[in-house]
Amino acid sequence: MAGKRKDVYLVCGGKYHDFDFARLELLKLLAEHDVVRVKVANDYSDVEAMCEADLLVTYTCDEVPDMAGQARLKSYIENGGKWFALHATNSVLEWLSHDPPLLRAPRDHKDFMEVLGSQFLAHPPIEPYRVEITKPDHPLVEGIEPFDTTDELYLSEYHGENEMLLHTKWSGTVDAFQDGDWESGDDEHAVFYLRPYGQGTVLYLTLGHCRSTYDMQPLVEEYPVLERGSWEVPAYYELLRRGIAWGIQ
Repeated sequence: MAGKRKDVYLVCGGKYHDFDFARLELLKLLAEHDVVRVKVANDYSDVEAMCEADLLVTYTCDEVPDMAGQARLKSYIENGGKWFALHATNSVLEWLSHDPPLLRAPRDHKDFMEVLGSQFLAHPPIEPYRVEITKPDHPLVEGIEPFDTTDELYLSEYHGENEMLLHTKWSGTVDAFQDGDWESGDDEHAVFYLRPYGQGTVLYLTLGHCRSTYDMQPLVEEYPVLERGSWEVPAYYELLRRGIAWGIQ
């Protein structure tokens, strides 16, 4: 594959997930493109380097830049940048109680969540659910059939005008999160969407939970279950490939 070099900055790190697994899988997908060169980080500490890239890819949990970094990322997207945000990128967590478990999602990072187009608030216990195609004619999802996955089903509040491409439906209550009442209102939740912002765009895909033995330390010494979520679903890899292709075109 010949063409102009494309620089990608991958941020993969945070809490409660198997970032080693996710990082390796994402790097393998990026390596399918000969024009791509990748810089990798565990956090957002070098925002200036991120904003020099042609594409920012993030797979994080409870990890955000400082306020200056958030403003810089906002400017990056406003001025034409592309950001492929995955899974828990839009999550900020605060423990209110460990027994029983109760978390809240503080609204302390408005610029960050505004650019992403959403903020994670809760998820029900991991169990199978159906992913539906919202816009079957859109190039990012064209030809993909509805599919089942066993993953964290993200319940979020949304910011701005997002173009939903995939969605799922769920209503109920979630005991482990402060924002736990999802019985009223719209039961349709975004799984894959485009967020135009200024001259740039964020592409957000909420799927992709993964966790293994040591990923809940120090809360749990050894987590008893290997969780691979949508990484076991071929359609998920197709969505990742299309997202990367969108980002480097």
